[in-house]
Amino acid sequence: MRLTVIGTGYLGATHAACMAELGHEVLGVDVDPDKIAALRSGRVPFYEPGLQELLARHTASGRLRFTTSYEEAAAFARVHFSCVGTPQSQGSDAADLTYVDAVIDALAPHLTEPSLVIGKSTVPVGTADRLAARLAELAPSGADAELAWNPEFLREGFAVRDTLRPDRLVFGVRSPGAEALLREVYAPVIAGGTPVITADFPTAELVKTAANAFLATKISFINAMAEVCEATGADVSVLATAIGHDERIGARFLRAGVGFGGGCLPKDIRAFAARAQELGTGRSLAFLREVDAVNLRRRDRVTELVRELCGGTPAGARIAVLGAAFKPDSDDIRDSPALDIAVRLHEDGADVTVYDPQAMDNARKKHPLLGYALSATEAMADADVVLHLTEWEEFRSLDPAALAAVVGHPRIVDGRGALDADRWVAAGWDFHALGRPARVRTGASGCAG
Repeated sequence: MRLTVIGTGYLGATHAACMAELGHEVLGVDVDPDKIAALRSGRVPFYEPGLQELLARHTASGRLRFTTSYEEAAAFARVHFSCVGTPQSQGSDAADLTYVDAVIDALAPHLTEPSLVIGKSTVPVGTADRLAARLAELAPSGADAELAWNPEFLREGFAVRDTLRPDRLVFGVRSPGAEALLREVYAPVIAGGTPVITADFPTAELVKTAANAFLATKISFINAMAEVCEATGADVSVLATAIGHDERIGARFLRAGVGFGGGCLPKDIRAFAARAQELGTGRSLAFLREVDAVNLRRRDRVTELVRELCGGTPAGARIAVLGAAFKPDSDDIRDSPALDIAVRLHEDGADVTVYDPQAMDNARKKHPLLGYALSATEAMADADVVLHLTEWEEFRSLDPAALAAVVGHPRIVDGRGALDADRWVAAGWDFHALGRPARVRTGASGCAG
């Protein structure tokens, strides 16, 4: 088939390359000429494992092309994916639908033949109904310009796999013809055993927002338990293991730490709660406000812990921050807990040095006043406290015995609960983790000691 993918950010670039991998002819569309120029040359403007190889292969073969022209897009295909962002609105928790609306307004006037426009963005429930009416109003083909909703469930770091081998496909459709087209687009994926859930527009929209809300709630739940454990001397890691054996609960995402960030989960749960308020069902999702608050409090706790380790103030202390991306296998620093904590400590007067395997350029552009190192070892040189804040495999593989001779004071705060505490303690380190009793050497001193 011939397809267009409108919006070539994280979602759109990944979707376009993966649709080409499935055998379709794909035209990517974006209003940013610099982004289009980079993609035409086969370069991905962000880090995502496996995507660079797909993009280079399919731009070279001609199966994947890019343009800034909506007129060209309408002439190229009858199936169009809308993959633009829905950021949080300035001054409120609601989603900003400017880009989603702009796609319909720019594409629809060029649709002179029967077409299917497929939304993939995370939107407030009720958006698809409104866009469908707008599409039919603006398109010369009228009601033959149809809308469908096919929400994305990508995890950064696994986006290529999640597109080519998703755990489910959700089709929000109003006609058998729209469903048939979607099944044709995803035929190789469906043949591989991926289940398809067909739904109405509101249900398809809610599947994504409900999934994000549940995931955020599970993460914040174990972090709330970490707060209780810190007050009682209990160990949240043992607690999580014990409750995770319950099949009704499961062990995934029960690792206490500094919580979630990124460009999706935080803004999506806020937008979901805001939409519920608009619908008169605000009390149903009131708990999401506390989910958000618990998540943010974990960042507060790390900065408080550093102050405690430094005798009340980190001013003048050397702090090494391992991690800048909001999660591993990504260079995305949007709402990164690691950088948020690094900036707070810098503002408290600490000498902060950051290292991340992929996100250094993005971090340096946004926070030029922080210090940056070329390796974890360089970042940790003479450090008074080391903070592990993004769980890259590189950091889990560090040699604590060798690094004990590099730092000023062998103290580490494992903000992700991912390091082997026994290994670090055996190498002579003071080991701190959220929700777990500290393991400290006898007579260990503060940052100034």
